[in-house]
Amino acid sequence: MRRLLALRREGKLTTEQVRSAAGVLGVRERAVWRWLAAAERDEAAARAPGERTAYPGRFTVTDEVRALLGLWKGNVAAVHRELTARAARGEGGSPPSIPTLHRAIRRDLTPGERAGLVGGERAARKHDVFLARPRGWRNKVWETDHMQVPVLVDVDGTARRPWITWFTDCATHAITGVAVTPVHPSRESVLAALRSAVLREDPYGPFGGVPEKVRVDRGKDFLSRTVTAAFDLLDVTVEDLPAYTPHLKGTVEGLNRAVEPMLLAALPGYARQPRPGKRSSRPKDEVLLSFEDFTARLLDWTRWWNTEHRPTPLRGRTPLEVWQDDPTPLRDVPAADLWTFTLEDAGTRTLTTRGVRFRRRDYVGAWMTGQAGIRVRVRFMPHHDHRIEVYHAATGRYLGPAGLADQATEEQVSAVRRARAARSRRLKKDLEASQRERYAAATQAEPPRQLGALTGAQADAELAQSADAGLSQLALPDVVPPAAPPADWRTPASLAALITPARSAPRPSGRDSTATALDNPDGQAARPTSEEDGDAS
Repeated sequence: MRRLLALRREGKLTTEQVRSAAGVLGVRERAVWRWLAAAERDEAAARAPGERTAYPGRFTVTDEVRALLGLWKGNVAAVHRELTARAARGEGGSPPSIPTLHRAIRRDLTPGERAGLVGGERAARKHDVFLARPRGWRNKVWETDHMQVPVLVDVDGTARRPWITWFTDCATHAITGVAVTPVHPSRESVLAALRSAVLREDPYGPFGGVPEKVRVDRGKDFLSRTVTAAFDLLDVTVEDLPAYTPHLKGTVEGLNRAVEPMLLAALPGYARQPRPGKRSSRPKDEVLLSFEDFTARLLDWTRWWNTEHRPTPLRGRTPLEVWQDDPTPLRDVPAADLWTFTLEDAGTRTLTTRGVRFRRRDYVGAWMTGQAGIRVRVRFMPHHDHRIEVYHAATGRYLGPAGLADQATEEQVSAVRRARAARSRRLKKDLEASQRERYAAATQAEPPRQLGALTGAQADAELAQSADAGLSQLALPDVVPPAAPPADWRTPASLAALITPARSAPRPSGRDSTATALDNPDGQAARPTSEEDGDAS
């Protein structure tokens, strides 16, 4: 606009130049001529062509309007009604018209602010500008995350949505390691994915090695003591990102978004598939993938991503090509040492004739013959209770594995699981029955009225059934009725009906009266003996 203004002042501005500028700006030709005329009157108009100049009485968005926009989720009409109602109560000036309010909001609030007032911080973040990190080299930085897949998978006869835990290299966009869990992941899932990521031998290679840094997002599984100890032993720096900042680990978040349209949407049991009919329920005759088949398909897709897919940031190359062209040396860890690093330490034990005692259970192995009495160190994989790894406590030498001595059979385990499931169903049914309370619909302001009428006979029957559970009924008050209090005491009516009027308790006045009341439970004064009568006389 300033260039056009200079040409107009020099008398060199042509109609073709104005028409070209209008096409670039997406406005009509006469709008450009009007902006040039305004710019000649005021130089500030050239910096923001088309914007109305400010004047003293122009309405601007205040803090009150911002608060009302947040309260009404960006509904400008509702904000205008609220301002009008407040003005009628004398709490403020007359509000502007709705078109003026719309113009002020568009002018004074950025698109991110308007989206944030409607949808919160996550909606406002979509309008932010993020910087791109330098690409770096292979194994410089890894990113890791959990993802629950929107696909129902058959896990031992139950439809479940598995979880994926994977590591990805930021420089090459390669998936270095992946682990699939039928239920919610734990530190065991992180350790399994870490082993597959570090190892470069078949079937994990050629991607792998020890990275310099790993980014995590405050997940308790990634920051657990076992996982942190494994990263320390591997000399890996863990960068704990702030919460709710997915843009700080964009590589793995992009992978989470890409796997759904590329693989998961075409699998049987996809939970977000559009369904015909009014109720979007899954067809009853749909055959779900088994957990083994789902894992196999995911691993095949991972190999395709690493060897054939060409992500846009790699400019036409595959992750494998970028990985092989990078001359950065790799740090490898032997598989036996890596297995030791990714096990949780349980301290030292004494090897007895019954094996190794761990978590109140005995573990035995064939190599234990003739070695009872030595001190050993126990390491184990989290949640894998059927096996432990045993090392010599003094030298650290690996002795061998040990299995559970009296491990239950598959039939016993299945029976226990069925019993637990039946108990869970019964408890759920009982809880649902206890919550079936219905209330009457209200058309005016009144207290809630619970529905469910009872007859007098039904109420007496329920009270008779519950009478046996009352401790006051089980106390049998007729056996030893309470004594009547002194006459000058105030007695509640409920207690007065249970006491015997003829028996009154003496008023405690001292030690002698207390002893007499304890010695004579009937509450009557003891007759003095002949010696006492003589002394008294």
